[in-house]
Amino acid sequence: MLSGKKIVLGVTGSIAAYKAAVLVRLLVKSGAEVKVLMTDAAKQFITPLTLATLSKHPVLVEFFSPENGEWNSHVKLGLWADLLLVAPASANTIGKMACGIADNLLLTTYLSSKCPTAVAPAMDLDMYAHAAHQQNLNVLRSRGVLVVEPACGELASGLQGQGRMEEPEEIVKQLQAFFEKKNRLSGKHFLVTAGPTHESIDAVRFIGNHSSGKMGYAIAEELATRGAQVTLVSGPVSITARHTGITLCKVTSAQEMYDAAVRIFPATDGAVMAAAVADFTPERKAEGKLKRGANSLSLALAPTKDIAAYLGSVKKKGQALVGFALEAADEHANARKKLREKNLDFIVLNSMNEAGAGFDVDTNKVYIIDKNGEQTACELKLKSEVAKDIVDRLQSLLKVKN
Repeated sequence: MLSGKKIVLGVTGSIAAYKAAVLVRLLVKSGAEVKVLMTDAAKQFITPLTLATLSKHPVLVEFFSPENGEWNSHVKLGLWADLLLVAPASANTIGKMACGIADNLLLTTYLSSKCPTAVAPAMDLDMYAHAAHQQNLNVLRSRGVLVVEPACGELASGLQGQGRMEEPEEIVKQLQAFFEKKNRLSGKHFLVTAGPTHESIDAVRFIGNHSSGKMGYAIAEELATRGAQVTLVSGPVSITARHTGITLCKVTSAQEMYDAAVRIFPATDGAVMAAAVADFTPERKAEGKLKRGANSLSLALAPTKDIAAYLGSVKKKGQALVGFALEAADEHANARKKLREKNLDFIVLNSMNEAGAGFDVDTNKVYIIDKNGEQTACELKLKSEVAKDIVDRLQSLLKVKN
């Protein structure tokens, strides 16, 4: 699965940098083309000459070549690569990646790349276990970064514990598995809805909800990571979709989301309806701005069109339709009712009573319920990890190997 792949290997300041030589050799032997970026600190542990010889490409460290002033373009490197692998990844570099700091060529390449990123941490056990470092790793995971967990064993400090960079052979195996999984939805096209809708009251006010779009965007990213083409119909959110396999369609109102979904769905292999669509919209939008008065104001609200129900009514054989339910009472009964009435293949239940789940947080705890009544509980974890569970179930439904 690595044959023909273009890999940028970032080497940071760690005693484990000596393993980078073996890693480059194994990647090249697997058929990949490798270009190496090093931080200044990494040069204290392994020479650029060694890695240049094994990769058959000059090793890049500085933004400019000191010999002739030639610019080493981080933008071109990010566009060239199929994968950016940082191994070993020091706590310092992982922290900077999580915070968006760009003070060397490796970090600027990471921030400008559109390809997937993987990190193989290497550090002492207490550094690895520190809450600040674990939080940084979770930030990267939430952005879709593959973390190759470090192994347990004797560390450079003489202590025993988790922190050793995983062996190069195991890293290569995980990259092979990643690329194999990445291609499993190749040729498939999915519709994903995400975020809230805003229903205008007047020129400046609207009815909305607290949805951040994070769950829907995570699902779109996971589908695209596995090779699918994704059309993401998004309400007003502050996040962005970075994957090149995602086509973004921005909407504001429930009617606009309905129109887009109805137009796109027939040409897809399935849809995941993760948006928090308003159930009601003002019957009339006031002209200009409503002024405060002495009396109370009443708004007449009309129901919006049920997008999932309509798609369920026109769903063709072979198409998959996944719905979401956010419930506060009788959660499972209400979710099963929606599953039947809207002709969904399975439904993802969110409970408003679960701490750390729901709107505008990075974590979620859900239940996946299918038409046969089978229910799978997904423990509280990052929404990017929940997205993997949902896409795994979708693949199984379409009879695509997980």
